[in-house]
Amino acid sequence: MSDDVRDRFEIPKEMRSMAEASLEQARKAFEKFVTAAQTTADTIEERNATVRAGAKDISGKAIAYAEKNVQASLDHAQSLLKTKDVTEVVRLHGEYVQGLMRSLTEQAGEMGQIVGKAAIDATKPKA
Repeated sequence: MSDDVRDRFEIPKEMRSMAEASLEQARKAFEKFVTAAQTTADTIEERNATVRAGAKDISGKAIAYAEKNVQASLDHAQSLLKTKDVTEVVRLHGEYVQGLMRSLTEQAGEMGQIVGKAAIDATKPKA
């Protein structure tokens, strides 16, 4: 790529600064979300032992998935801030989307198993 084309696609410093500030705000908002999710999970745990165990597994996994997915998004945003040209942006975004799709597919399968087990356990008659 010629220097003229590269200069036209260079991200201005002010834009990078704004993006970094936005990323920091997103990280703080995510931390608040995780705290609220933990509080909600703690409330759910006040149910009977069988339901509580299932809810704890489900909420724990959901929180872990949310944390992993948001962290991946924040990491992706961080990597985009360091790009030098549009080609690199497109490559990084493609890799991110592919990884996200693999992760979501895996998470959906695992969550289905956990919810199914919790439902079976919750409907079992007590001995």
